Amino acid sequence: MLPIRGMVPVLPTPFDGAEEIDAPSLGRVIDYCIDHGAAAVCLPAYGGEFYKLSDAERIDVVRLAVNHSNGRIPVIGQANHPSSRIAIDLALQMQDIGVDLISVAVPRVFGLGEDDLLRYFIPLSNALSVPLLIQDFNPGGPTVGPQFAKRLHEECPNFRYLKLEEPMMGSKAAGIIEATAGGVSVLEGWGGMYMLELIPSGICGVMPGVAAFPVLDRAYRLHIDGNIQAAYEVFSRILPFIVYQLQHMELYLNSEKRILHRLGLLDKPQIREAALSLDPAVIEYGDFLIDRVIEVLDGSNDF
Repeated sequence: MLPIRGMVPVLPTPFDGAEEIDAPSLGRVIDYCIDHGAAAVCLPAYGGEFYKLSDAERIDVVRLAVNHSNGRIPVIGQANHPSSRIAIDLALQMQDIGVDLISVAVPRVFGLGEDDLLRYFIPLSNALSVPLLIQDFNPGGPTVGPQFAKRLHEECPNFRYLKLEEPMMGSKAAGIIEATAGGVSVLEGWGGMYMLELIPSGICGVMPGVAAFPVLDRAYRLHIDGNIQAAYEVFSRILPFIVYQLQHMELYLNSEKRILHRLGLLDKPQIREAALSLDPAVIEYGDFLIDRVIEVLDGSNDF
């Protein structure tokens, strides 16, 4: 696949009223990402409730995405598991289905050192014939940095991307790119919240939710073209919604599915249990923000 540049939306896993996977809704979401210029799509990640899916279901949603996309957009299969052996098995199944890239989250169930993580990722990366993306989501704790990236990339050249989602990581992002001589590119996660401050550090793109990515994409392209003030103006239109979503992962899932339902992409905004119960005031404010985002999307030629 071509180098990733731009937006890589993390796809939700649509469910029907019985909490079964809703394939037609997933197809509409993929078409929306293609129509709005996404660089690739990724599933099933945290934003796709991977932790509520069986291993077989995780393979099923990836197969649905690959078949529906039919080569129109690169598909990244996410094969998270704290066991390296099981992660390799999931990743190889996804590779056989035809994904363009494999993503695996750093196992953070317990604290592990850099050498421990290298023992996890080296056999995984060596088992693959497609590029590897590593996601390090570790709220409140340290994430991997330049030396880890350098050591793994030297051992496994198909380790090509590192997704980080933490504040004030500009120097880390630049350091990773420098330490690997550009062999490892950095993607920003956390809904795109830190995007504007990280573009000067050399990030290659962002992995946000589906609802926010068209607006973020406009801001990203304005910024890399040097129109920083215009990028800020566009970014400010979506930031309150991103901040609202990211108060809690289950709130993110709830608000993402509600707005995609409003946009006609999901038949139902169904989340699998266990799910967070939301206070009516939280939902009311979320609906206010969803209205504002839809206004921005409807007037996309104006932002």
